[in-house]
This record gives sequence, C-alpha cells and structure tokens, in this order.
Amino acid sequence: MRKNMGNADRTIRLVVAAVLVVMYFSGVISGTLGLIGLVVAAIFTLTTILGYCPLYSLIGVKTCKVREV
Repeated sequence: MRKNMGNADRTIRLVVAAVLVVMYFSGVISGTLGLIGLVVAAIFTLTTILGYCPLYSLIGVKTCKVREV
C-alpha cells in the first residue's frame, strides 16, 4: 500500500473527524445521523493514520508529493 494522501489532506480529515466526534458527544447531532458521523470519523481517522485512501486509488487521485526517480 503506497501512501496517496498528502499532509494537508490528512490534517483536514483529522480535524473533520474530531469535529464530528465532538458534535456527537455534545449532542449537536444524534440518532442515525450521529452514528453515521461517528462511522465517517472512524474511517477518516483510519485513513489518516495509514496515509492511504482506497477511494483515491479507485479514482486515481494522489494528494501526496511524489518524488521523481
């Protein structure tokens, strides 16, 4: 698995995940929408840690800098 996410993309995903978690636990979003938000936050956190997004590889997007060899 090669990294296909740049630092800016990873930072944005982590911030969005944190906001979704805070919104859920503070009661701003609840019910089904809250659970969907938590799942999205978990996926964003996992892809941030790995630096790899399967959806990006499906559509051919790379946001990381690639060194020319």
